Amino acid sequence: MGIVKHIPNTITSMNLLSGAVGVILALEGWPEAAFLCMLLAAVFDFCDGLAARLLGAYSPVGKELDSLADVVSFGLLPSIMLVTAMDGGWWRFLPLVLAAASALRLAKFNVDERQTTDFLGVPTPASAMVVGSLCCFIAAGHDMTLYKLSLTPWFLPVVALVMSLLVTSEIPMFGMKIAKGHKLLDAKRIVFLCLVVAAIVVTIIIGTHWSLAVLLAFIAYIIENLILALI
Repeated sequence: MGIVKHIPNTITSMNLLSGAVGVILALEGWPEAAFLCMLLAAVFDFCDGLAARLLGAYSPVGKELDSLADVVSFGLLPSIMLVTAMDGGWWRFLPLVLAAASALRLAKFNVDERQTTDFLGVPTPASAMVVGSLCCFIAAGHDMTLYKLSLTPWFLPVVALVMSLLVTSEIPMFGMKIAKGHKLLDAKRIVFLCLVVAAIVVTIIIGTHWSLAVLLAFIAYIIENLILALI
């Protein structure tokens, strides 16, 4: 049991390392590689919680380490990707507000007992996926309109501001965690999975960069939850 209890924290550390490598790649002008690091971090983020539940290896240190890793991989990394996607000027530092908002959201999550299988506010990984896939798709150059918008002093800062407001909001958002006694595939989650499939199909049909599928899927996730909150 001595070694087993360290498995979840080891996986969480891989999440952090993936995010740190992604930051370096983003700063060096490799947005697609940086986004792949973000996706890898998301896999580790899912697996550490799953491992902790399966092995019964929960710990206060693991909870804090998870949030610290998420700040890097899903707070700092997407913010840096936004910064490097902009065309100079002092305003390119404005997207860093997302890093601060993500840190605040994770700190609130750690002390909020209402958020177990579901969330209040957009989870930082979902926010990061929207931003990371957007930056990756812009860099791929398949949509010149988005590329030209990214060169303006307002588009990407507005994206960062909107995502910052969503992650720190009190909007109910369903999670996809596998927990004992938790019904994973209810109607809203089935709808989301169908939307993911639709995003993949659309991306394949129009023959554009694969990052569009991720972008559409997570925008759909946010919109679906906003609609559920309204009704």
